[in-house]
Amino acid sequence: MSGPGSSTAADRRFDVNLSILFTELPLLERPAAAAAAGFTAVELWWPWTDSPTPERSELDALRTAIEDAGVRLTGLNFYAGQLPGPDRGALSVPGEESERFRANIEVTAEFARSLGCGALNALYGNRVEGVDPAEQDALALENLVLAARAADRIGAILLIEALNRPESPLYPLVSAPAAVGIVDRVNEATGLGNARFLMDLYHLSMNGEDLPSVIERYAAKTGHVQIADNPGRGAPGTGSLPLEDLLGRLTKAGYDGWIGLEYKPGDRPSAEAFDWLPR
Repeated sequence: MSGPGSSTAADRRFDVNLSILFTELPLLERPAAAAAAGFTAVELWWPWTDSPTPERSELDALRTAIEDAGVRLTGLNFYAGQLPGPDRGALSVPGEESERFRANIEVTAEFARSLGCGALNALYGNRVEGVDPAEQDALALENLVLAARAADRIGAILLIEALNRPESPLYPLVSAPAAVGIVDRVNEATGLGNARFLMDLYHLSMNGEDLPSVIERYAAKTGHVQIADNPGRGAPGTGSLPLEDLLGRLTKAGYDGWIGLEYKPGDRPSAEAFDWLPR
């Protein structure tokens, strides 16, 4: 099963998202479970949904769990509100949520630095009723500039993600061009060039985008890729998305970074949700 790229799935670098897989286990047990399943790398949404600034002991415990498991942290979200839940980020939401995002920036960057994590994902946030979208976009740019600078200080990239309209109707970045437009604005504002597109093939397919075209146009601006099948957001092979072909196209377009497994295991233990992977 090889796509148009010369590589096969066996050559690719897959990491597992511990905020959607292995969630049947307590957070601190998930890195070891990922290692036991054969993974060398993991990624995470911000694990403390109620706190942008958790106690140092909580940060230390998670850092130790990742180090002890012998896995690498390849990606981490900044504070994004209640995720999973009603929120889709905090950085464009005026008032308390924006302040929480700002308070979280250095905490996230320092945690990422301590584990050699090179990619930080900043979810844009939902539109708020009664607030001018232009005001939200101005606030978003301010906060993304702060986040990009913090990422740059630790040698990391800042990721901007497109979500999908059916599941995130209040989120404004629901197409690849919309997210890439923000990437360009942030890079223009900072001059650092470290903002990149997070290409989630599940979200883009839910939007009905032409995925081969998106890959061709934006692979060069892509800093991370995430996958799940569609429909259902399950493991590859549970839906009808031609993921092997799409990943082949990404390779051919020059993308050689990590591919995050951000799918639901379904009604089985997470450890059994990787039978599609080449051994």
